[in-house]
Amino acid sequence: MAIAEFTIIPIGTATTSLSGYVADLHKELERHEDIRFQMTPMGTILEGPLNRLFEVIRAVHEVPFLHGAARVSTSIKIDDRRDKHASMEQKMQSVTDKL
Repeated sequence: MAIAEFTIIPIGTATTSLSGYVADLHKELERHEDIRFQMTPMGTILEGPLNRLFEVIRAVHEVPFLHGAARVSTSIKIDDRRDKHASMEQKMQSVTDKL
């Protein structure tokens, strides 16, 4: 199980507001029921098998193009821990336990 955080930035849009694009990205993520996701104010976190995460990020990367963006910049961070089970909740609980 891997965890990935990504940020997609549409460039060359008619407006500085990106909330419409974010809503479209959310709709695309909901289509991938086998992947857990959590949107944040600055990006999105996915959890699932690494190959599947790449597929989902690729699909989501295409969404702004379908809605008029002339250019899209996508940044990805991956945490692929293989020595024990990792999840979004487990990572947060580990920090909470130390507080």
